[in-house]
Amino acid sequence: MRLVRFVIFFVLACCAAQAQTVSSCADLVRAMHDRYAKTWYQTLTFTQKSTTYNPDGTSKAETWYEALSMPAKLRIDIGPPAEGKGYLLVDGKVHIYRDNKLANTRDQQNMLLVLGFDVYAQPPDKTLGIAKAEGYDTQKFHEDTWKGEPSYVCGAEKGDLKSTQFWVEKKRLLFTRLFEPGQGDPKGVQEVRFEDYRPLLGGWVSARVEVYNGDKLVFSEDYTDIQGNPKLDPAVFDPEKFASTHWEK
Repeated sequence: MRLVRFVIFFVLACCAAQAQTVSSCADLVRAMHDRYAKTWYQTLTFTQKSTTYNPDGTSKAETWYEALSMPAKLRIDIGPPAEGKGYLLVDGKVHIYRDNKLANTRDQQNMLLVLGFDVYAQPPDKTLGIAKAEGYDTQKFHEDTWKGEPSYVCGAEKGDLKSTQFWVEKKRLLFTRLFEPGQGDPKGVQEVRFEDYRPLLGGWVSARVEVYNGDKLVFSEDYTDIQGNPKLDPAVFDPEKFASTHWEK
């Protein structure tokens, strides 16, 4: 019955979205929010295989454990939690930990978190404001195609794959890719792709993320043990309690 209800809701949501005009970045963000605001999961946990691909053809994989609470809260434990290495991204700040001690804190928005998750949980104006502050020209908007799927693009004119921009699949209103300045090379372009979307409760989750510098794959994330709406202690996302509170089984 739960599956049947989800299918019925999804069909109705698709029909409603078709009637909603999307002709600007503001329209797009609002449509994304309205499609799933009442059904998207609020918390998420998963185990992540993080693979770095080196120029010499070698690669290195690590296991990360991640917990998310929407909006704007993400915890990453790198390796066994007992090692005390990881990150907390909370309300536009990133806290970096080593040996269970806070090593650094700085302002930083994670646009993958904002566009892949928070957009469905927070007011559209807030999402749009963050995008503007992060360098997206929200006055530029066009439609395009990605892997055979009609898509909306915010931040660039058609044919421009260098400007800071994000892409959203038109049918399901799911974030699929972004382009931004390359890390350590402002003239370069980094592309991030959300792949392998799977239904989860009343929303979706991308089970694979790929990062490219130019046309070269440099990093990937593969998710397993994906759990929607787990009960998470708020202390999991408290910067003062990183060492003493864990969610992992």
